[in-house]
Amino acid sequence: GAIFVRRDIDGSIVYEGPDTGEVPHLIRELCGSLNESSTEPLLVRAALAHLNLVMVHPFRDGNGRAARCLQSLVLARTGVLSPVFMSIEECLGQHTQEYYDVLATVGGGSWQPARDTRPWVEFMMTAHVRQAQTLLDRVRESEHLWIALSELVADLRLPERSLAALFDAAQGMQVRNGTYRASFEIASEQISEQTAGGDLRRLVEAGLLETRGERRGRHYVAGAPLVELMDRIRGGRSTSALR
Repeated sequence: GAIFVRRDIDGSIVYEGPDTGEVPHLIRELCGSLNESSTEPLLVRAALAHLNLVMVHPFRDGNGRAARCLQSLVLARTGVLSPVFMSIEECLGQHTQEYYDVLATVGGGSWQPARDTRPWVEFMMTAHVRQAQTLLDRVRESEHLWIALSELVADLRLPERSLAALFDAAQGMQVRNGTYRASFEIASEQISEQTAGGDLRRLVEAGLLETRGERRGRHYVAGAPLVELMDRIRGGRSTSALR
């Protein structure tokens, strides 16, 4: 029989997939097409791979997750290896209803492989643009933050190396003695536990960090000046109509 996708709230059928007997053949056909050379634009090919797997719906659960992984795999096979650039998971998470709406539009409620896929491709291309804009915003924020922190450290005559702790804390991360030291090991540098502890104490005394927890649970978070600084920087984010 056919595969039925039901709405969680009331159990009503929102999509009728292909007959289960057709699924193995359809999956082989999809894999075969992805293994062939193609002149189709890479982003379009990856988006259609996602759509086809969702529409065939071969698994009892997790079809959407598998389809998003397949989309990333198609991109990765051509050398786009960084998840930062090949994944649009974050964007889809922010536009979940739009994602389901366009699936419903393109799917038409049942397995109809001849339907127009242009709304889906347009949605996915928009998602890539949105994700790229988010990444660009973060790069610019990081640049502005580093410059502002450098000036702050110089004005307060704090160790320049303490920029690493301030940068992480300003972005909402918890800073620990061990993670602070580890940030230097990545660059083949080392500081002692005592030196790291001294740096962090000075940052607390300057009001830039606040202490949380005791002994092994001790960590540091951004103080009010860092929170205000980050708020100002994020206030300058892009207001693109694609948001």
